[in-house]
Amino acid sequence: MPERKIYRTMAVLAVLVLLVLILVYARPFLVPLTFAALLAMLLMPMARGLQRKGLGRGLACLLATLTVVAVIGLFIFFISWQFSGFTDDAAKIEQQLTKKFQDIQAYISEKGGISPQKQDQMIKEQQKGSPGRTGKIITGLLAGAGSILASTVLVLVYIFLMLYYRDRLRRTLLRLVPYSEKHTAEDALGGIQKVTQKYLTGMAMMIVSLWVMYGIGFSVAGVKNAIFFAVLCGVLEIVPFVGNITGTLLTAGMALAQGGDSSILIGILITYALVQFIQTYILEPLVVGAEVNINPLFTIVGIVAGEQLWGIPGMILAIPLVGIFKIVCDHVEPLQPYGYLLGQDKKEDGGLKKKIKNLFKRKKQE
Repeated sequence: MPERKIYRTMAVLAVLVLLVLILVYARPFLVPLTFAALLAMLLMPMARGLQRKGLGRGLACLLATLTVVAVIGLFIFFISWQFSGFTDDAAKIEQQLTKKFQDIQAYISEKGGISPQKQDQMIKEQQKGSPGRTGKIITGLLAGAGSILASTVLVLVYIFLMLYYRDRLRRTLLRLVPYSEKHTAEDALGGIQKVTQKYLTGMAMMIVSLWVMYGIGFSVAGVKNAIFFAVLCGVLEIVPFVGNITGTLLTAGMALAQGGDSSILIGILITYALVQFIQTYILEPLVVGAEVNINPLFTIVGIVAGEQLWGIPGMILAIPLVGIFKIVCDHVEPLQPYGYLLGQDKKEDGGLKKKIKNLFKRKKQE
């Protein structure tokens, strides 16, 4: 009996190790496929609606997929348009950076006893020791851009095919379970689709709201190209915990490079604090909701594990994937204890959250 338990434990550990190895080494294949699966579930109602209006399945799926292309195209156009504003201030930014660099050199010279000339000589010697460094950086950037473009095209192809063969994929999954468990499997698939759609649409609405709030806050603070930095901070929100801090630090750093003073930095920090308060206590409860019912501990664990396995894409995918795993655990009896471990008790909203929700309910009734 003890030997059987030991063998079972070893088998579970072996499966976990094998799963981690598959996730790590199959990353180039699995990451685009996972993004495509989530976006396909989001676009499924659109494809079905277009079919109900008389369009063929292929055309409906193609139009639904092209909405992703349109969103990406509009975003790139907007960023390019806003980024062009930096070219007007390029000379001024270069002067400010040169001045900051000279200030740092003077500080090192004063505190460390190394003259600016000696510092310049050390930098030149370091550059000589790594010839072709600039070329390697450019080559790396071009390779990265090519990889992103290829992955984007692959995701779009996956989305179209998943939408087109959605019924066959669903029936195949249902055939993998015993007949007595088909109803449970159908409930699980419905729950997965609902949670994915709710999370992605809620996240999109929240990002747009963050654009507006950051845009107003940065404009009032006096940040140049405030709309660009507002969009940047909002988009980086898709990387949980890290994204919003990174966006704010980039905004503050560029504000200093553009000649901003301490009042602008204080305005940026105040904007960040206000936006985080509104996001936490208003936007997330009302827009995103508690559909992905994961407790904070395993939210953080999932994000850290996602970063270790898949990098930044893993951090982006962590929360919806953990939510999907929880739904599967809730519908499979042997895994229900793990679903309970991942989740959290539903508590009645109180305080500010309850008042805001009641206010919105009254407006809808009116």
